[in-house]
Amino acid sequence: MSKISDWLGGLGSGLNKLAARLGERRAEAEQTPDGGGPSAYAPSGASGATALPAEDHPPLPAAAPAVPRRTDPASSVPWGMRVAAEAGWRLLVLAGTLWVLMQVISAVRLVVLSFVVALLITALLQPTVARLRRAGLPRGVATAVTSITGFVLMGLAGWFVVWQVMENIDNLSGSVQDGIQEMKTWLLNSPFHVTEDQINDIAENLSDAVGTNTQAITSAGLQGVTVVIEVLSGLFLALFSTLFLLYDGRKVWNWTLRLVPAQAREGVAGAGPRAWDTLTAYVRGTVMVALIDAIFIGIGIYFLDVPMAVPLAVIIFLGSFVPLVGAVVSGALAVIVALVTNGPFSALLVLAVVLLVQQIEGHILQPFILGRAVRVHPLAVVLAVATGSMIAGIGGAVVAVPLVAVTNTVVSYLARHAREQALRDAAPAAPGTEPGPGPVERPAD
Repeated sequence: MSKISDWLGGLGSGLNKLAARLGERRAEAEQTPDGGGPSAYAPSGASGATALPAEDHPPLPAAAPAVPRRTDPASSVPWGMRVAAEAGWRLLVLAGTLWVLMQVISAVRLVVLSFVVALLITALLQPTVARLRRAGLPRGVATAVTSITGFVLMGLAGWFVVWQVMENIDNLSGSVQDGIQEMKTWLLNSPFHVTEDQINDIAENLSDAVGTNTQAITSAGLQGVTVVIEVLSGLFLALFSTLFLLYDGRKVWNWTLRLVPAQAREGVAGAGPRAWDTLTAYVRGTVMVALIDAIFIGIGIYFLDVPMAVPLAVIIFLGSFVPLVGAVVSGALAVIVALVTNGPFSALLVLAVVLLVQQIEGHILQPFILGRAVRVHPLAVVLAVATGSMIAGIGGAVVAVPLVAVTNTVVSYLARHAREQALRDAAPAAPGTEPGPGPVERPAD
């Protein structure tokens, strides 16, 4: 047993010496990279170990060679192309948004047009409501008096036009037949060498065309009935919306402001009244200009003894709400009626009257009545009318120009407000002061 104990004790002491030697080797290895310890090729403490000569092994490199860095692919694209790409995808997003918006508007076109017409009628009648309220009438009574009076006047005007047309339709039909006969006689005696057989062939071809397209004409008539139903529904919706806009217009506006983010609410709250002033000025100015056109052209065609002078004047009044196109079409209608009823000389006189009144209206009345607040460039007017008519027909052409005028006012104000806000943010605050609170929303009355 004593021999086993001695043997185990010797084994333990040997293991301790081996552990100590391994620790010395580890310390030497940790000192070698810094150059402060002995070489790894000649460890100290090892019996019989000799250092290797320096020429027998290559020297260690001071640092690893630099690897060339890969360039960013975006840096190889020209700056102008990168700017164009950034602007391009944003324009694509805007175009997609506008396309979706147009699709939504087309799907609910009747509702949108009815609401826009209600806004136009409200802009025309709202000053009267405000005047009656200042006179002491309650809001409900002022709204009822104004709306009932306005709707009755518009209904009487429509009834008067229909009545005049029905009263003069027989005389107009006879005048048209007489005018066609006079034109036939003039063509036979004209230097164009038109024969009576050629005229009869033309009349027969027209009759055959009408008989061939009877089904198409019938379907067009059925579509016309559908259009009439849609128009009546739109008018009812417009009148209903007008009543609520006249009565609760400010509450509707305050509710709309709550949907706007708080950061943009101040700018939108300032742009809204300015947009409404622009719309009101446009509607009132357009009504005044259209009334002047209808009165003076109606007086002219009345003294020229053209049939249905009053209905033609009303049509000219309504056509004046469509810029450029409406005045031309309504004036051409008056010239055609004068041509088929009273002959070419009377038609030339009517044309002179229409052109004279429209030139005075375009160069004197519109700049004076509408003013600079709602002035729109003629190119913008043409493009707006064309776009509105393509999207929503006659209704779109009517609302296109006031929409452009209001948009111009809103964009100009928001740009000016953004510049003023940037200047206020950049200005240093006075010592001892704190930034004031944000805009306080006006409570609904």
